Amino acid sequence: MAESEIQKNIREKNAEYASTFTQGDLALPPAKKYLVLTCMDARIDPASALGIALGDAHVVRNAGASARDALRSLVHTGCGMLTFTNDDVRKLVAENLGPSAAAAVGEIQDFLPFGDLEAEVRRDVEFLVASPLIPEYVVLSGWVYEVETGKVRRVV
Repeated sequence: MAESEIQKNIREKNAEYASTFTQGDLALPPAKKYLVLTCMDARIDPASALGIALGDAHVVRNAGASARDALRSLVHTGCGMLTFTNDDVRKLVAENLGPSAAAAVGEIQDFLPFGDLEAEVRRDVEFLVASPLIPEYVVLSGWVYEVETGKVRRVV
C-alpha cells in the first residue's frame, strides 16, 4: 500500500522525535498529580500554554472539553461546540454523508454542544463537585483558554 504524504510526515517526524527520546522510564502517575481536560481543537497546545512537561500531568482532549469524567477542565474561546445543536449535527451528517451515516449518528444521543462558554465551565465543575466519585479533598477548578491571546482565565 502506498504511503500518503501525511503518513510519511508522521513516520519521519516520529523518527526524529524517537531518535532523541530519553524519557521512556517516566512513572505512570503524573509527577504533578493533576489532569487537564481540554478541547481537541488543533489551535490549543496545552503543554506549551500551561508549561506541562512530559510526565507532569494527564491531558485529556475531546470535542468541547466536556468534563463528564475528569478532574480539571480547560475550555477555550471560539470552540466549535458553541456553534451547533444536536439537531444541526444530525442534519449535516445526513446531508453530507448519507442515510447510513445518519443512522449511525442517530445512536448518539447528545453531542454536548453549549451556547455559553463560562456557564458550561461552571456546569462541568458543579457536576464534578456533586459526584460521589470525586473525593472532597480533590481541588477542582474550571478555566477558559483564549485562542486569540494564548491566555487562560479562571472561571471557577
